[in-house]
This record gives sequence, structure tokens and C-alpha cells, in this order.
Amino acid sequence: MPVQSPTRISPAPTSIEETEALLRSQQYLADRTLSVVLFLALKLGRPLFLEGEAGTGKTEIARALAAGLGRDLIRLQCYEGLDASAALYEWNYLRQILELRVAEAASGTDRSKAALKDAIFSPEFLIKRPLLQALEPHAKGPPVLLIDEIDRADEPFEAFLLEILADYQVTIPELGTVRAAQPPIVILTSNRTREVHDALKRRCLYHWVGYPDAVRELEILAARAPEAGSALSLEIVRFVQGLRQRRLQKPPGVAESIEWARAIVALGQHALTPQLMQETLGVLLKYEEDIAAVRANLPGVTAPGT
Repeated sequence: MPVQSPTRISPAPTSIEETEALLRSQQYLADRTLSVVLFLALKLGRPLFLEGEAGTGKTEIARALAAGLGRDLIRLQCYEGLDASAALYEWNYLRQILELRVAEAASGTDRSKAALKDAIFSPEFLIKRPLLQALEPHAKGPPVLLIDEIDRADEPFEAFLLEILADYQVTIPELGTVRAAQPPIVILTSNRTREVHDALKRRCLYHWVGYPDAVRELEILAARAPEAGSALSLEIVRFVQGLRQRRLQKPPGVAESIEWARAIVALGQHALTPQLMQETLGVLLKYEEDIAAVRANLPGVTAPGT
């Protein structure tokens, strides 16, 4: 049986240039301003708040950072109705009930109710959720905690999260206080579907992740979809950059550009044609209204019913 080599654990970057190189080693091409704010977040031990349109690479920053540092990535995906039990911990009630029934059924047991209660409220019955996992010691060093799409959560959860990020500790009534010996590296993302409270933003360093310019997007495609080749990549970037200038419900992000390039190559094509674009717009655009509007303007494509 082959022996897997251990994950390489890298020290935190000591300069902006090292930060940029670390991300580049994971095929994430960061601009200077992102490298600066990420370096400062690591240096100062502050959470980093990344805001921007969906598909601009916010989540990938956390993944690239964790992989580059050789740290564990712990992801908390936010959604409406998310509460402390789903984000922090909860007790395995079913297992606790089974343990109680087994104890009650056992003949000759002399365990007191207090002792039994202590037994079922022990760590083995605790279901650890992402926030609690991030506070615990990790062999590879403090993990990267990705709190993804915080704008989807409710405001009460923001207040709860603010409390956790203040001291990096939580009290479990039955077990005591869990305190992070070394705080995790925290990255929050938001697609700005709603405004996040200022109190949470003030605790973080902030960076807006926008769409890249054509030169940067070409570099990204070369790194993430090299099979597309330079000619096809250039056609894709020109077309996508043009779409972002239009009033679409959801302009395509970098993630869609990469996916479109891979899809076209998967079809055995290496150049854009009106027919190919018409057939694959669903890879690039995610709203029927956008697809219809773009398709109607493709050269050589006849609108339905004409």
C-alpha cells in the first residue's frame, strides 16, 4: 500500500510579494491591493472581509490560502435561518437517549442520575460544527475558517458571530469554555445581496473583489484552463468582457469564464462560432432573460419565429 507524503506546511508569508507568490503557487492570480490586504490580515491577526459579485473568486482566495499554507480549511456556508447550533455545536440527542435507555435497562446498575447526566454530556456526544472546530488545536497550525456568503445569514447570527470573533472562545455550559490557543485565519465573503452590519465590518479588514480586466483574465484562463489555448482564451475574454458592459441580471464571473473555456474544449472546439456560442450560453449565463438577450444579438443567429 503506497504511503502518502504528509501535507507540506508553509510558514506565513513575511511580505506582500511572498503573499502574492503563495496565492500564485495555487494558481490564484491576485492583484497588488488584494495581496496587501491579505498580508496585513495575516500579519495583524485580523479577519478579512471580501465583498463582490458572485463568481469573482472570493471563496477561491480562502482555498488557495489554506492550500498554500498547508492548513486545514473549515467552511461555514451561511444561509437564511442559520443559528448557533448549526454553526457552533449541538448535542447528539438521539445517541444520548439511546445511552439513557441502555442504562435504564441494565440490571443492577447503581449509577446515580447525576453521574448518568455527566456521562451523556461528555465530549463523545458533542457534534462539533465549523466554528467550534476552528477554535480547537490543529496539528497543521491554525486553520483557515471560511465564513461563506455571510450576507445570506440573518442579522441575529451576525451579532452572534461578532461575539465569537471578539474573543475566539465559546462556553459550552456542560463542559466549560473552549478558547483558541491560536486564533484561526478568518475570511468572510459576501455577494452583497444585503448590507452586512457595520459592527462586523469594523472588526475586519475589507477588500472589494471586482471583475478582472482583460489582461488579468487572460492570465487566469492560462493558469486555470490552459487546455483552451491562447487564441480561444482571447476570444472568450473579449466576449465576456463585452457582456459585463451590458445590463444583464447576472454578468458572468471569472468562474463562468473558466467553466465556459473548459466546456468548449470538451466539445472538441477551439474557436468561437455563433452556433457554438448559442448552444453553450447556458454555461456562461444563468438567467433565461440574459441568454435570450445575448442570443438575439449573436451574428448569424436567426431569432425564433422569423
